[in-house]
Amino acid sequence: MPARDARSGPIRDRARPPERGARVQGHPTARRGAARPVEAAPADAVVVGAVPALARVAGVLLAVSGLVGLVGAFPTYLVVGGTRISQAGSAGSVLVAVLVPLVSLVMGGVLARGLIPKFGLAYAGVLAAPAVGQLLIELYRGSSSTSRPAVEVVAGQRVLTSNVEIGTGWVLGVVALGLTVLAGLCAGLAWGRTDMEDGGTLDPVRSSLAGGAVVVGVATVLCMTLPAADVPDRIVTDPSTGLETVVTQEGPQALLERPGLALLGGLLLAGAIVLCSVVAPSLRPRLATVGGLLALAVVVLDAGLTGVRDAAGSTQLEWTVPGAGLLVAGLAYVLLTVLAWRLRRAPSSGRG
Repeated sequence: MPARDARSGPIRDRARPPERGARVQGHPTARRGAARPVEAAPADAVVVGAVPALARVAGVLLAVSGLVGLVGAFPTYLVVGGTRISQAGSAGSVLVAVLVPLVSLVMGGVLARGLIPKFGLAYAGVLAAPAVGQLLIELYRGSSSTSRPAVEVVAGQRVLTSNVEIGTGWVLGVVALGLTVLAGLCAGLAWGRTDMEDGGTLDPVRSSLAGGAVVVGVATVLCMTLPAADVPDRIVTDPSTGLETVVTQEGPQALLERPGLALLGGLLLAGAIVLCSVVAPSLRPRLATVGGLLALAVVVLDAGLTGVRDAAGSTQLEWTVPGAGLLVAGLAYVLLTVLAWRLRRAPSSGRG
């Protein structure tokens, strides 16, 4: 086995300097363009090489998608049965409407500047996977709804979709999702061309982190199969006999109960969450894992907060157990993201 040094790992790693133009982050004396040996950096330092232009393009697309999403949260989203609906129609719904776009705007700006590139690339790639399903659901909601009148919950309002007209907010939302998907594709193409390494301080706990992420991912999908906010059943009493009867009211459709594009989008959304829960903890370096888990956290947390908004903003809806589970799953992803960021253990020496 190769000899190792207690401070910096295998001798062959210490002997190889970073590529020309590489920079070492996390060291007080590191300078841009300095060709310092890896041994001069602490164990948790990040060595960043040249950032390809495609990675910066992915950052620009991600930032623009966030900006478009922020702008699209405030105009009219849909006009359903003569009722104008906005994603940010109340003070409580603003947070739900701007959460994902705001984080995407910040992450896209960081990636466009070439800072910690695989952190941003992982975020863009993981965020794009569920965005494909969300895009299909939005296309169904804005166009195909006119062919099947039904009761649905749109932005916290229970409406009959007998007549649907798209608004500026819907158009901007679809554009934002499309840009997110494009940013994810560019991130995937730029991943192998981007050099970014660290000392492997997360490696000893990756398996535990992956196990937790998979459990949370499966729980998330199970919660998504039922509405996060639903119409409660009514109890009707017969005045002549006093017999009480439970009458089921038509409420919002579950993720996998919708037809056509929405069903396909729901399947893709559920599959993407489980798949990304498996992939994100395996991304290297450590900050790439943080970026992937952050994308899952904002998507699931946004879905959980949407259920809270719908139940709190309507007297006809009540919060369901799956809705509460979805919010807990979002917070669990946040916890996993923090753990991936904070957990740093020295790799084992490998001595027999």
